[in-house]
Amino acid sequence: MAVFDLWRKIRRTGRVAEPAPARPAGPSCPKAAALAGSVQLRHVDAGSCNGCEIEIGSAFGPVHDAERYGARLVASPRHADALLVTGPVTRNMAVPLRRTFEAVSPPTIVVAVGDCAAGAGEFAGGYGVHGGVADVVPVDVVVPGCPPEPEAIVAALRGLTGR
Repeated sequence: MAVFDLWRKIRRTGRVAEPAPARPAGPSCPKAAALAGSVQLRHVDAGSCNGCEIEIGSAFGPVHDAERYGARLVASPRHADALLVTGPVTRNMAVPLRRTFEAVSPPTIVVAVGDCAAGAGEFAGGYGVHGGVADVVPVDVVVPGCPPEPEAIVAALRGLTGR
């Protein structure tokens, strides 16, 4: 009987999510117009401390629910429209990041999430750090913060989808 009580409560409560903010004015980058309101993202951790990954997980979680705005994480760069890159690019990840970028079908959009992805952040000048994401592949959208809040990540993705 407890299962039925839980089911009734879920049905009564409905969906619990943050209210949707105002619709963005337009695409955040010129390439985003070709996406037609939906973007498939391949996440690449180029050497981060995992702070940004936690916030990305929250952005795609049930509270912020980035998928309701047309952004979806996919497992393969061949299925992706854009890359969501976190962390400073380490020397070991420079070539894999470039190969992943080349595997995404054009027009490839790159979103650098966090201060480390934007310019190596706290890790700038480290012996194993190649640099920011822009030092390896062209960056179209930057989400600042260390780590950026889920709201900022969702806002950047809404700028890509226009929803």
